[in-house]
Amino acid sequence: MIPMAILQDYTGENCTANNFLAVILGNRTALTGGSGKVVNSGPNDYIFIYYADHGSAGMVTMPTGDDLYAKDLIEVLKKKHEAKSYKSMVFYLEACESGSMFDGLLTEDMNIYAVTASTPAESSYAMYCPGHYPSPEDDFETCLGDLFSISWIEDSEKHDLQKETLQQQHGVVRRRTLVDYLDFSSHVMQYGNKELSKEPIFSYIGTNPDNDNFTMKAEEFSSNPSAEIAHSSRLTRGAVSQRDAQLHYLWHRFNRSADGSSEKIEAQKQLQNEILSRQQVDQNIHQIIALVFGEENVSKMIESIRPAGQPLVDDWDCLKMLVRIYGEICGSLSIYGKKYTRAMANMCNAGINEKQMTLASNQACLK
Repeated sequence: MIPMAILQDYTGENCTANNFLAVILGNRTALTGGSGKVVNSGPNDYIFIYYADHGSAGMVTMPTGDDLYAKDLIEVLKKKHEAKSYKSMVFYLEACESGSMFDGLLTEDMNIYAVTASTPAESSYAMYCPGHYPSPEDDFETCLGDLFSISWIEDSEKHDLQKETLQQQHGVVRRRTLVDYLDFSSHVMQYGNKELSKEPIFSYIGTNPDNDNFTMKAEEFSSNPSAEIAHSSRLTRGAVSQRDAQLHYLWHRFNRSADGSSEKIEAQKQLQNEILSRQQVDQNIHQIIALVFGEENVSKMIESIRPAGQPLVDDWDCLKMLVRIYGEICGSLSIYGKKYTRAMANMCNAGINEKQMTLASNQACLK
């Protein structure tokens, strides 16, 4: 079993999509920077990968450099499988629209079991946010966790992973992520070889409980909504869309600043800039689609979702091209702006070409 604590060796400018894929493949020659560690696994090894970042339809964000597209991830996993470099693999993915990274792409014969925080068309949610219950200490101004992630991590801390199966954990995590936070929830999804979910979690992660020297208090992770609400009457129980985490942070910072202070003025400026930036992206995308497909088709292009089991887009190179052109002319898509990658995928599926996108982007963004 190969421990997947490897990405701590690739931080800052070295935490890129290229390095991430090279680490999975065990390809040291493809690395740029970092410690040089890779998953040097063989046919009898079990691999666990946990990935958490912002996401959008068909891609997940990296701390540095280009985003990681679903097609590129799946191609690397296929190469890993063809090289017989693992016995089985479990992949937990925390990101908005994370299901789009595997839906219609990850086949059962690759012997990979993937669990995502959301469907291909849902946001995932941040937790332990200021102003919400449960809340971080006052010193923290940002959300400290993700609903899906804290659910599986805290479940793992409470149970004997030699006895709990991946499927049992999925049931707990799905219920907590969806039902317990019904107003702020996503559907935890399973992809690939679901037969692997019958295996104990310990095959992939965890320590021997007999060697652990800590005691976990069950009440710390109560999943009883009534008990949690009663615990705090001054805070709102809930979660924050990952896409709105920055906006929540700026709003919280503005609210807690003293009236008339320089901190208040600066916080207000940053909050207004964030709101204006979002409005500009909304306007840009709306105008681009209207120019190419007509005003009457804007909503269809933005909201259309392909049936389950069908990949987001037929031509992934087209999606990359539209994202690139938009970035060059209109500015790189922000975390919020990446909500429109589905619209771009729909534009590709409708046959838009490079010339059309360039012309429309120039008209929409260079006024």
